Amino acid sequence: MQHEDLVAHLVQSTSLSRGEALRVVDEVLAYFGEQTEAFVRRRHSELQGRGLTNDRIFARLGAELAARRVAPPELSARQLRRIVYG
Repeated sequence: MQHEDLVAHLVQSTSLSRGEALRVVDEVLAYFGEQTEAFVRRRHSELQGRGLTNDRIFARLGAELAARRVAPPELSARQLRRIVYG
């Protein structure tokens, strides 16, 4: 299994069972593996559901993208809007 050493470390250093540690590793890998476009669409929907306006959403998305572990090139509000609305 891939990342077995990480799973073993989590089991030894936390109260997680092996199954729980496997799920945590899978979730973290999926989170960091999310493509930029999917991230933008998902976060836009979440933030819109909280009542934020597009101006605030696109500013926040730009900041969130820049802070990601592997940040994509900087995207303008117009580029973000095109990802969301096509």
